[in-house]
Amino acid sequence: MSYLFLFIPAIGWGLMPMFVAGVKKSNIYHQILGTVLGAFIFGAAVTLIKRPSFNATTFILAMLAGAAWVIGQVGQYYSYSKVGVSETMPISTGLQLIGVPLVGVLIFSEWASTQAKLFGFLGILALIIGVAFTSLTDKGTSEGGKKNQTTTMIVLVLTTLGYITSSSIPKALKGDSVMIFFAETIGMLVAAIVYLIATKQTQVFKEKESYQVIPAGVIYAIAALAYIVSVKMNGVNLAFVMSQLCVVISTLGGILFLHEKKTQKGLIYTVIGLILIVVGAVLTSVF
Repeated sequence: MSYLFLFIPAIGWGLMPMFVAGVKKSNIYHQILGTVLGAFIFGAAVTLIKRPSFNATTFILAMLAGAAWVIGQVGQYYSYSKVGVSETMPISTGLQLIGVPLVGVLIFSEWASTQAKLFGFLGILALIIGVAFTSLTDKGTSEGGKKNQTTTMIVLVLTTLGYITSSSIPKALKGDSVMIFFAETIGMLVAAIVYLIATKQTQVFKEKESYQVIPAGVIYAIAALAYIVSVKMNGVNLAFVMSQLCVVISTLGGILFLHEKKTQKGLIYTVIGLILIVVGAVLTSVF
Protein backbone atom coordinates (compact mmCIF):
# COMPACT_ATOMS: atom_id res chain seq x y z
CA MET A 1 0.00 0.00 0.00
CA SER A 2 2.84 2.41 0.78
CA TYR A 3 4.14 2.14 -2.78
CA LEU A 4 0.70 3.04 -4.17
CA PHE A 5 0.89 6.38 -2.37
CA LEU A 6 4.27 7.03 -4.03
CA PHE A 7 2.67 7.14 -7.48
CA ILE A 8 -0.64 8.93 -6.81
CA PRO A 9 0.98 12.41 -6.36
CA ALA A 10 2.99 12.07 -9.57
CA ILE A 11 -0.08 11.02 -11.56
CA GLY A 12 -2.38 13.65 -10.03
CA TRP A 13 0.04 16.57 -10.28
CA GLY A 14 1.03 15.45 -13.77
CA LEU A 15 -2.58 15.47 -15.00
CA MET A 16 -3.65 18.68 -13.23
CA PRO A 17 -1.96 21.15 -15.65
CA MET A 18 -3.76 19.54 -18.58
CA PHE A 19 -7.13 19.90 -16.86
CA VAL A 20 -6.37 23.54 -16.11
CA ALA A 21 -5.14 24.33 -19.61
CA GLY A 22 -8.19 22.54 -21.01
CA VAL A 23 -10.53 25.22 -19.61
CA LYS A 24 -10.62 27.59 -22.56
CA LYS A 25 -10.74 31.35 -22.00
CA SER A 26 -9.58 30.94 -18.39
CA ASN A 27 -6.82 33.21 -17.10
CA ILE A 28 -4.52 32.85 -14.10
CA TYR A 29 -7.13 34.44 -11.81
CA HIS A 30 -9.82 31.92 -12.78
CA GLN A 31 -7.26 29.14 -12.49
CA ILE A 32 -5.94 29.95 -9.04
CA LEU A 33 -9.46 30.49 -7.62
CA GLY A 34 -10.84 27.30 -9.17
CA THR A 35 -7.88 25.25 -8.00
CA VAL A 36 -8.01 26.37 -4.38
CA LEU A 37 -11.80 26.01 -4.27
CA GLY A 38 -11.52 22.43 -5.52
CA ALA A 39 -8.78 21.67 -2.98
CA PHE A 40 -10.72 23.29 -0.12
CA ILE A 41 -13.96 21.44 -0.95
CA PHE A 42 -12.13 18.12 -1.07
CA GLY A 43 -10.21 18.91 2.13
CA ALA A 44 -13.40 19.90 3.98
CA ALA A 45 -15.20 16.74 2.84
CA VAL A 46 -12.38 14.44 3.95
CA THR A 47 -12.10 16.28 7.28
CA LEU A 48 -15.81 15.87 7.98
CA ILE A 49 -15.53 12.15 7.27
CA LYS A 50 -12.27 11.45 9.14
CA ARG A 51 -12.64 14.01 11.97
CA PRO A 52 -8.88 14.25 12.66
CA SER A 53 -7.28 15.38 15.90
CA PHE A 54 -6.39 19.09 16.08
CA ASN A 55 -3.12 20.81 17.01
CA ALA A 56 -3.10 24.62 16.85
CA THR A 57 0.63 25.10 16.13
CA THR A 58 0.70 22.49 13.39
CA PHE A 59 -2.51 23.91 11.91
CA ILE A 60 -1.10 27.45 11.66
CA LEU A 61 2.19 26.28 10.12
CA ALA A 62 0.31 24.15 7.62
CA MET A 63 -1.79 27.20 6.68
CA LEU A 64 1.43 29.11 6.00
CA ALA A 65 2.59 26.25 3.77
CA GLY A 66 -0.67 26.50 1.83
CA ALA A 67 -0.31 30.27 1.45
CA ALA A 68 3.24 29.83 0.15
CA TRP A 69 1.96 27.28 -2.37
CA VAL A 70 -0.29 29.93 -3.89
CA ILE A 71 2.78 32.06 -4.71
CA GLY A 72 4.34 29.17 -6.58
CA GLN A 73 1.13 28.22 -8.34
CA VAL A 74 0.42 31.76 -9.56
CA GLY A 75 3.87 31.81 -11.14
CA GLN A 76 3.25 28.45 -12.77
CA TYR A 77 -0.13 29.48 -14.19
CA TYR A 78 1.40 32.69 -15.52
CA SER A 79 4.03 30.62 -17.28
CA TYR A 80 1.47 28.25 -18.81
CA SER A 81 0.00 31.22 -20.65
CA LYS A 82 3.41 32.41 -21.88
CA VAL A 83 5.36 29.30 -22.86
CA GLY A 84 2.94 26.40 -22.35
CA VAL A 85 2.72 23.46 -19.96
CA SER A 86 5.44 21.40 -21.66
CA GLU A 87 7.99 24.18 -21.20
CA THR A 88 6.90 25.42 -17.76
CA MET A 89 6.78 22.13 -15.87
CA PRO A 90 10.38 20.94 -16.39
CA ILE A 91 11.74 24.33 -15.32
CA SER A 92 9.43 24.62 -12.30
CA THR A 93 10.01 21.04 -11.19
CA GLY A 94 13.77 21.24 -11.69
CA LEU A 95 14.00 24.38 -9.57
CA GLN A 96 11.99 22.70 -6.80
CA LEU A 97 14.17 19.62 -6.93
CA ILE A 98 17.21 21.85 -6.47
CA GLY A 99 15.71 24.01 -3.72
CA VAL A 100 14.00 21.46 -1.47
CA PRO A 101 17.10 19.23 -0.98
CA LEU A 102 19.22 22.31 -0.25
CA VAL A 103 16.73 23.35 2.43
CA GLY A 104 16.97 19.82 3.80
CA VAL A 105 20.76 20.08 3.99
CA LEU A 106 20.96 23.59 5.41
CA ILE A 107 18.06 23.45 7.89
CA PHE A 108 17.29 19.77 8.55
CA SER A 109 20.89 18.47 8.38
CA GLU A 110 20.19 15.91 5.65
CA TRP A 111 22.97 14.38 3.49
CA ALA A 112 24.96 13.66 6.64
CA SER A 113 27.40 11.18 5.07
CA THR A 114 30.15 11.99 2.57
CA GLN A 115 28.54 9.65 0.03
CA ALA A 116 25.19 11.42 0.38
CA LYS A 117 26.83 14.82 -0.14
CA LEU A 118 28.70 13.57 -3.23
CA PHE A 119 25.63 12.07 -4.90
CA GLY A 120 23.48 14.98 -3.75
CA PHE A 121 25.63 17.65 -5.35
CA LEU A 122 26.06 15.55 -8.50
CA GLY A 123 22.27 15.35 -8.59
CA ILE A 124 21.91 19.11 -8.26
CA LEU A 125 24.41 19.56 -11.11
CA ALA A 126 22.33 17.19 -13.28
CA LEU A 127 19.19 19.13 -12.35
CA ILE A 128 20.75 22.49 -13.27
CA ILE A 129 21.86 21.15 -16.65
CA GLY A 130 18.47 19.50 -17.16
CA VAL A 131 16.59 22.73 -16.45
CA ALA A 132 18.95 24.56 -18.83
CA PHE A 133 18.17 22.07 -21.61
CA THR A 134 14.40 22.29 -21.16
CA SER A 135 14.55 26.09 -21.15
CA LEU A 136 16.66 26.41 -24.29
CA THR A 137 14.93 28.72 -26.77
CA ASP A 138 12.99 26.79 -29.38
CA LYS A 139 12.82 29.43 -32.10
CA GLY A 140 10.59 27.28 -34.28
CA THR A 141 7.55 27.87 -32.06
CA SER A 142 5.54 30.87 -30.93
CA GLU A 143 6.48 30.10 -27.30
CA GLY A 144 10.17 30.17 -28.03
CA GLY A 145 10.74 33.90 -28.25
CA LYS A 146 13.64 35.25 -26.22
CA LYS A 147 11.41 37.66 -24.31
CA ASN A 148 9.03 34.89 -23.29
CA GLN A 149 11.89 32.67 -22.19
CA THR A 150 13.64 35.34 -20.14
CA THR A 151 10.47 36.59 -18.44
CA THR A 152 9.31 33.07 -17.67
CA MET A 153 12.62 32.10 -16.09
CA ILE A 154 12.58 35.18 -13.86
CA VAL A 155 8.97 34.59 -12.78
CA LEU A 156 9.53 30.89 -12.15
CA VAL A 157 12.73 31.40 -10.14
CA LEU A 158 11.08 33.97 -7.88
CA THR A 159 7.72 32.24 -7.41
CA THR A 160 9.20 28.77 -7.03
CA LEU A 161 10.49 30.00 -3.67
CA GLY A 162 6.86 29.69 -2.62
CA TYR A 163 6.76 26.04 -3.71
CA ILE A 164 10.05 25.32 -1.92
CA THR A 165 8.69 26.89 1.28
CA SER A 166 5.44 24.96 0.92
CA SER A 167 7.26 21.65 0.46
CA SER A 168 9.75 22.29 3.26
CA ILE A 169 7.42 23.34 6.09
CA PRO A 170 5.64 19.94 6.31
CA LYS A 171 9.01 18.32 7.10
CA ALA A 172 8.82 19.93 10.54
CA LEU A 173 5.15 19.11 11.16
CA LYS A 174 3.85 16.28 13.28
CA GLY A 175 0.17 15.45 13.38
CA ASP A 176 -2.74 13.90 11.55
CA SER A 177 -2.27 13.96 7.75
CA VAL A 178 -5.87 15.02 7.08
CA MET A 179 -5.65 17.87 9.60
CA ILE A 180 -2.41 19.12 8.02
CA PHE A 181 -3.88 18.93 4.53
CA PHE A 182 -7.11 20.73 5.48
CA ALA A 183 -5.11 23.51 7.14
CA GLU A 184 -3.07 23.87 3.95
CA THR A 185 -6.24 24.29 1.87
CA ILE A 186 -7.49 27.01 4.23
CA GLY A 187 -4.16 28.83 3.85
CA MET A 188 -4.44 28.44 0.07
CA LEU A 189 -7.96 29.86 0.03
CA VAL A 190 -7.09 32.85 2.21
CA ALA A 191 -3.97 33.63 0.15
CA ALA A 192 -5.88 33.32 -3.12
CA ILE A 193 -8.60 35.70 -1.93
CA VAL A 194 -5.97 38.22 -0.78
CA TYR A 195 -4.23 37.89 -4.17
CA LEU A 196 -7.47 38.50 -6.11
CA ILE A 197 -8.36 41.52 -3.97
CA ALA A 198 -4.83 42.96 -4.27
CA THR A 199 -4.87 42.57 -8.06
CA LYS A 200 -8.47 43.90 -8.30
CA GLN A 201 -9.69 40.74 -9.99
CA THR A 202 -12.63 39.92 -7.72
CA GLN A 203 -14.94 39.68 -10.75
CA VAL A 204 -13.66 36.13 -11.28
CA PHE A 205 -15.87 35.04 -8.37
CA LYS A 206 -18.82 35.60 -10.72
CA GLU A 207 -17.34 34.02 -13.87
CA LYS A 208 -18.00 30.42 -14.87
CA GLU A 209 -14.40 29.73 -15.89
CA SER A 210 -13.37 29.82 -12.23
CA TYR A 211 -15.75 27.00 -11.36
CA GLN A 212 -14.83 24.98 -14.44
CA VAL A 213 -11.31 24.70 -12.96
CA ILE A 214 -12.59 23.13 -9.71
CA PRO A 215 -12.10 19.53 -10.98
CA ALA A 216 -8.40 20.34 -11.47
CA GLY A 217 -8.31 21.50 -7.85
CA VAL A 218 -9.85 18.22 -6.70
CA ILE A 219 -7.21 16.28 -8.67
CA TYR A 220 -4.50 18.42 -7.05
CA ALA A 221 -6.03 17.79 -3.62
CA ILE A 222 -6.13 14.01 -4.00
CA ALA A 223 -2.47 14.07 -5.01
CA ALA A 224 -1.51 16.44 -2.19
CA LEU A 225 -3.20 14.35 0.50
CA ALA A 226 -1.60 11.20 -0.92
CA TYR A 227 1.78 12.99 -0.77
CA ILE A 228 1.37 13.81 2.93
CA VAL A 229 0.46 10.18 3.63
CA SER A 230 3.39 9.01 1.48
CA VAL A 231 5.82 11.18 3.46
CA LYS A 232 4.74 9.42 6.65
CA MET A 233 4.92 5.95 5.05
CA ASN A 234 7.99 6.26 2.83
CA GLY A 235 9.98 9.20 4.20
CA VAL A 236 10.37 12.72 2.82
CA ASN A 237 13.13 12.04 0.31
CA LEU A 238 11.55 9.12 -1.52
CA ALA A 239 8.05 10.62 -1.40
CA PHE A 240 9.24 13.96 -2.77
CA VAL A 241 11.33 12.59 -5.63
CA MET A 242 8.56 10.26 -6.79
CA SER A 243 5.96 13.03 -6.62
CA GLN A 244 8.09 15.31 -8.80
CA LEU A 245 8.15 12.75 -11.59
CA CYS A 246 4.84 14.39 -12.48
CA VAL A 247 7.02 16.50 -14.76
CA VAL A 248 7.24 13.62 -17.25
CA ILE A 249 3.45 13.21 -17.41
CA SER A 250 2.67 16.92 -17.66
CA THR A 251 5.40 17.74 -20.17
CA LEU A 252 4.60 14.88 -22.54
CA GLY A 253 0.88 15.48 -21.98
CA GLY A 254 1.27 19.11 -23.01
CA ILE A 255 2.91 18.04 -26.26
CA LEU A 256 0.62 15.09 -27.05
CA PHE A 257 -2.78 16.22 -25.78
CA LEU A 258 -2.61 20.03 -25.66
CA HIS A 259 -0.77 20.04 -29.00
CA GLU A 260 1.95 22.42 -27.85
CA LYS A 261 4.28 22.64 -30.81
CA LYS A 262 7.99 22.02 -30.71
CA THR A 263 10.55 21.68 -33.47
CA GLN A 264 12.58 18.48 -33.66
CA LYS A 265 15.49 20.28 -31.98
CA GLY A 266 13.21 21.62 -29.25
CA LEU A 267 11.81 18.15 -28.61
CA ILE A 268 15.32 16.71 -28.32
CA TYR A 269 16.27 19.46 -25.83
CA THR A 270 13.16 18.67 -23.79
CA VAL A 271 13.76 14.90 -23.70
CA ILE A 272 17.41 15.36 -22.69
CA GLY A 273 16.35 17.81 -20.00
CA LEU A 274 13.68 15.45 -18.65
CA ILE A 275 16.16 12.57 -18.46
CA LEU A 276 18.65 14.73 -16.57
CA ILE A 277 15.93 15.99 -14.20
CA VAL A 278 14.85 12.42 -13.39
CA VAL A 279 18.48 11.34 -12.86
CA GLY A 280 19.17 14.38 -10.71
CA ALA A 281 16.03 13.80 -8.68
CA VAL A 282 17.08 10.22 -7.92
CA LEU A 283 20.63 11.24 -6.98
CA THR A 284 19.52 13.99 -4.60
CA SER A 285 16.84 11.96 -2.87
CA VAL A 286 17.70 8.26 -2.84
CA PHE A 287 21.41 8.02 -2.02
